[in-house]
Amino acid sequence: MNDSNQTRAQQLIGDFAPKLVDLTDNVLFGDIWERGELSPRDRSLVTVASLVTSGSTEQLRGHLVRARANGLTEAELKEAIIHLAFYAGWPKAMSAITVAKEIFPS
Repeated sequence: MNDSNQTRAQQLIGDFAPKLVDLTDNVLFGDIWERGELSPRDRSLVTVASLVTSGSTEQLRGHLVRARANGLTEAELKEAIIHLAFYAGWPKAMSAITVAKEIFPS
């Protein structure tokens, strides 16, 4: 399979941790993200909030892009990060907003 046909997980760690790729592709994105109880937009907002609060800025990059594709606006995502500064901590919000600035250059 060439890189253009691979999932992001396959590209990043496919040869190194194939089981983690399988769980990522088939369970997380193949099952959990497809459940109807929450819309993709809501799942993206929850995921972005979780990544901000945990300081997981490396994963935040891709999920900010996914959140935009799932209907969240740049303004909504910025506001969520600003809101989380008071719940997750200032340093985490500052790190997250720096990532957002890279993803959404003005």
